This record gives sequence, structure tokens and C-alpha cells, in this order.
Amino acid sequence: MTYWLAVGMTIVLTVLFVPIMQRIAIRYGIVDRPNWRKIHNRPIPLMGGAALYIACVVTILTFQGITPLSLCIIVGGALLVTIGLMDDASKAKGKDFPVWPRVIIYMGVSSIPLFFGIHMDGVMNPANGLFVSFPAWVDWIGTIIWIFALINMINFIDGVDGLASGVCTLSSITLFITALIKGQGDIGVIAIIIGGSCIGFLLYNFHPARIFMGDAGATFLGYTLAVIAIDGAFKKATFITILVPLLALGLPILDTIIVMLRRLATGKGLHQADKLHTHHALMRWGLTQVQTVSFMYLIAALFSLLSILLLVMKG
Repeated sequence: MTYWLAVGMTIVLTVLFVPIMQRIAIRYGIVDRPNWRKIHNRPIPLMGGAALYIACVVTILTFQGITPLSLCIIVGGALLVTIGLMDDASKAKGKDFPVWPRVIIYMGVSSIPLFFGIHMDGVMNPANGLFVSFPAWVDWIGTIIWIFALINMINFIDGVDGLASGVCTLSSITLFITALIKGQGDIGVIAIIIGGSCIGFLLYNFHPARIFMGDAGATFLGYTLAVIAIDGAFKKATFITILVPLLALGLPILDTIIVMLRRLATGKGLHQADKLHTHHALMRWGLTQVQTVSFMYLIAALFSLLSILLLVMKG
């Protein structure tokens, strides 16, 4: 019952908060304007990420209260939403927000879980069932790299109406099921809360989108999913089940790898925006936005099903 109440509350709050942020974005001109990279042909409000964050925080505090995990998500999310809104506001004015301030903030935020005791501990040895602890420096570096990567990966796929929010919905549900199988009820509640916020946001974000989550929303979702995976799916993982969170977030990971390889092959900077993403390629092949998103939902769902099947078979 708790899970149903949590997801229901998040959906309702997101549905209520999005129109408020929509009006604020329009009033202050924080909109995504069309350019050579954009698919849309009219300005779209950009403050959907703030609505996602507020809805998630209110629901997390309601059902989880103050815990290391909830504080980690609230503090890190607040920093990402703040720098994301600054980035979105800058883009709305036709200016490029500097890369390095964002990188520094992303790196700093990626280290926040360490202060709350959330990190990669080690793996179970399948040969003897004993837990093999990682050295502290491996824990820290692995945690920071994983979170930093997911922050950017979710941001990268946010290029077509409903894509990032839909993929994050599937990833959240997968991590929720994983948490239930592993008996991690607190992780499950937060995972389903994130999924609920994405479902509520999809009502406004699916094609034709009336609002975008912007960098603020995409980075917050990437960060939160990464932290949930570390505190949940990666805990006491074996060499086999460590694949579960990688598959649950398989689509953004795969898309990022493909884009980075294409950028290297063409001699472009790894941080430079382009139209080399999978969704861009699918649309060049003639698919519509809805067809493109539906196809990528299918791929994400297959990754999710594979991860759950792997966990069940291992159990």
C-alpha cells in the first residue's frame, strides 16, 4: 500500500507543479528556442525539472523522512537543479553556459553520497560466497565516476519529446522491482517515487511537448537513479548481478558510448553538442518523434526485462 500511495502522491504533485513552473518559465523567458539542433519549431518552457525535484522531495520526506539517502538526494538534487536552471536560463538568452562550472559542480555533487556513507562496497565472490571489499580509494573513485557518468548520460538522451522521462520511468520501475527482490523497501519507495514523478511529467512532455525538463531535470534524474543503484542494486552484488543496474540504465549508457565513439571518429570535442545521438539517427532514417521514442522505449524495456530476469535467475 505504501508504494501505491507514494507513486500516487508523486504523480499528483508533479501534475500540479508543472503548470506552475510552466507559467513562471514563460513569464521570465526561460524557454528552449528553436535552432539547428532542435526538433521543435516553437519556444518551449524549460522549468519542468524544478517541478520534478519539488514533487520528489515532498514525497520522499513524507514517506521516508530524514535519512542519509533522502538527504543525499535532496542536497545533491538542489545543487544540480540550481546549476541546471542557470544553464537553462542562459540558453534561453542565446548564450552558452560555461562548461567548466558545470563539470566542477557535477564532480562535487558526485562525491556527496560518500559523506552519507553511500558508495560501492565490493562484490560477493560466487566461488565461496564471501564478500570481497574494495579498497577505499576504489570505492570513492568508482562511486564518483558512476554518478558523474549517469548525470551526463540522462542529459544526453533528453533530445526528443518524452524520451528522457519515459526511459527514466522504465529505469526507476526496474530499480524498484530489484529493490523488492532484494528486500530493500526503503530503496524501493524512493525508486517508485522517481518513477511516479516521471509518469506525471510525461503527461506534459510526450509529443507534442508543452514543457521540457531542461538540464535541471535531466541531471537530477540521472543523479538520483545513480545514487539509488549504488545504495540498492550494487549493495552486496555478485559478479553477475552487478550487471543489473548497468542493464536497467542500459539505453542511456549505450547511447553515450555510441555518441562518444562517433565524436572521436569525426574529431569533435566530446562535450560539444551535435546531432549524433541515436534518436537523431532514427529521425534521419524517416521515423517520426513518436515512432522514435516508442522504439527507444522498447529497447529500454528489453534492457529492463533482461536485468530483472538475470536477478531472478540468480536468486
